[in-house]
Amino acid sequence: MCLFLPLLFSKGAALKSKSRPMVLQLAHGFLLAIILLLSKSENLRAADPPASLPPVPKWSGASEGLIVPADHPWITPTEATGMTDTPSYDVTIAWLKKVASASPLVKVVPLGLSAEGRELYAVIASKEGVDDYEKLPATGRPTVLAQCGIHSGEIDGKDAGMMLLRDIAFRGKAHLLDKANLVFVPVLNADGHERRSEWNRPNQRGPHHQGWRTTAQNLNLNRDYMKAQAPEMRAILRLLHAVKPALYLDVHVTDGVDYQYDITYGFHGWRGSFAWSPKIGVWLDEHYRPTLDADLKAAGHIPGPLVFATNDRDLSDGITDAPSNPRFSSGYGDLAHIPTILVENHSLKPFRQRVLGTYILFESSFKTIGAKGAGLKVAIEADSSARPQTIGVNWGEVADQKLTIKFLGIAEEVYDSPASGAQEVRWLGEPRVYPRLPLNRVTQPGVILQRPKAYYIPVSKPEIIAILESHGIQLERLEVPRALELEEYRYVDPVVSATPFENRHMLVTRVKAASSRQTLPAGTVRVSTDQPLGDLAVALLEPEHVDSLAGWGFASEVLQRTEYIEGYVIAPLAEKMLRDDPTLKSEFEARLAADPAFAKSPTARLQWFYQRSPYFDERHLLYPIKLER
Repeated sequence: MCLFLPLLFSKGAALKSKSRPMVLQLAHGFLLAIILLLSKSENLRAADPPASLPPVPKWSGASEGLIVPADHPWITPTEATGMTDTPSYDVTIAWLKKVASASPLVKVVPLGLSAEGRELYAVIASKEGVDDYEKLPATGRPTVLAQCGIHSGEIDGKDAGMMLLRDIAFRGKAHLLDKANLVFVPVLNADGHERRSEWNRPNQRGPHHQGWRTTAQNLNLNRDYMKAQAPEMRAILRLLHAVKPALYLDVHVTDGVDYQYDITYGFHGWRGSFAWSPKIGVWLDEHYRPTLDADLKAAGHIPGPLVFATNDRDLSDGITDAPSNPRFSSGYGDLAHIPTILVENHSLKPFRQRVLGTYILFESSFKTIGAKGAGLKVAIEADSSARPQTIGVNWGEVADQKLTIKFLGIAEEVYDSPASGAQEVRWLGEPRVYPRLPLNRVTQPGVILQRPKAYYIPVSKPEIIAILESHGIQLERLEVPRALELEEYRYVDPVVSATPFENRHMLVTRVKAASSRQTLPAGTVRVSTDQPLGDLAVALLEPEHVDSLAGWGFASEVLQRTEYIEGYVIAPLAEKMLRDDPTLKSEFEARLAADPAFAKSPTARLQWFYQRSPYFDERHLLYPIKLER
């Protein structure tokens, strides 16, 4: 059918201007036909889900009424496949642009480029037809930001969002825009989306074609929120901090154990759990969660909590509830005082069921923010205005609080696997209720950070400065030199990962602080913690935090020594130091007695003296960022 388009447009060019609307209408019709044909042809080539997946319980629900008939003029590419497949990136964007060209409520706007050069897009739905996301706060209405395809094989949100936009534009749901705006990112990881295959996610039941988890740079975007290394992440951070959404939805599909729930989701503050933004957490738990659960149940779905099994081979050990580090969307949003919901649809449920449940989640979220957004706004302002003196980070895996919940599970059995040589789990597809399943909660942080008044970043660290700017953190450049009493950190026992993680060699360290009077040169960047994103600044700039920029290896140059002293020089110098300093001599003898390995190592012994000599590099292990208390 593609052969007809050049002919159509060549004829259209010869027509008078009054005929152009008819030509455009015909062109749109042909484009939709091509989109649907491509979707159907891909569907015919696709494979069925792996036969080794557990049996799936039968399902039907009221949300099935959202699917339009096959002859509907605005059927989505996914509906055209019978809700079994998802369209390619180009087909997706072409369909969304077609909606925008036909509806004054919908605009498709660029966000930036992927690593491979694909244009990333957001779709704005508003009463005024706003065509610039930076203008949305001026509407006075709250905005819901729904982000899909950060892991592009987990693509339910894209297809659900396309259906909802269609219904807002053409099927009587424009009233949703009376009290709230919508920003919809159909695919954040566009390059991974186009690494599509029938074989990408063996633990997931559909769609037939699935994208890849990581980007073209092999980066997992849902580990990139703090370091902002990927162009896709920098694009979404610009959007987040410009729009200031009342609610941020990050839609995934989860692997793991089997259970009855089809739509699971979580947030910091769930059932009284920890939150860096406690007011937001309480609001989400008391107002958002009950309404969403009721709406999902009314549509025939089974909502549930995020499920991270303590033991994948034995669900009776319970599920673990721990705060997310801010490398993840849910942790980052909470730390930045953005109400954030991590949606994890259940991978073993059919694609059709998951997409329809996500539609209900989107619509319910939209209605709740429109109706109750004023209360959430108060909570956001309260958390953004707070200046806690301590911030807990580095959440471990050891639960310190034991609770129980009623859990809707699936029956299982164990069997001896000749392949693994161990007992494996076989899920049976039949409901099983756990009346009091253990909920293993982590409440104690591994490190407590003390909030300084400000940080000072030297001009020699432009990469760190650029990352802070990408987060929307307020910065001030010193125009003239400034003398201050400042604190400096020195790394203590730093350990660098032997292999890279997310293309970075991670650093784990303790620090030792010392203060002195210093004069900072003009151009030094001051980062005050007395700002709405002050908590985020602390988390980014305190090196003991595992997700700090130092933790991600952005200040590891101080681990390297570049000047040395030869043994024939330090040995006589050390002997003189022993003769001249009785205190040093006593300290050295104590170390010899306490550490036999040290006593047997000539190199270690001479290094000990070098570190105490005036020749030693005073910047070795010295964190380059200074603190004002």
